[in-house]
Amino acid sequence: MSDIVNAAVEKLQEKVGSFSSTAKFVIEDEGSIMIDESGVRAGDEDAEVTLTASRETFEGILDGSVNPMTAYMSGKLSLDGDMSVAMQLGQALT
Repeated sequence: MSDIVNAAVEKLQEKVGSFSSTAKFVIEDEGSIMIDESGVRAGDEDAEVTLTASRETFEGILDGSVNPMTAYMSGKLSLDGDMSVAMQLGQALT
């Protein structure tokens, strides 16, 4: 697994409390991260929503320098699946 994915899993574990839905972050050319009621882990399973971004965009979302909604509206973050789950995840990350 990529060092970027491993570092992101650790950072997300600190940020995300309980999350009752399933979400997947795909970091282009690095790997995928699953977030669900069991927590945060590296993985590539089916999810209610899949968010895809470059490493730079994803790191910006994690460190707070990139607003997820702005990234989505500008095409830097793509979303496949349930928008309401993506909104829940956005709230969990703040």
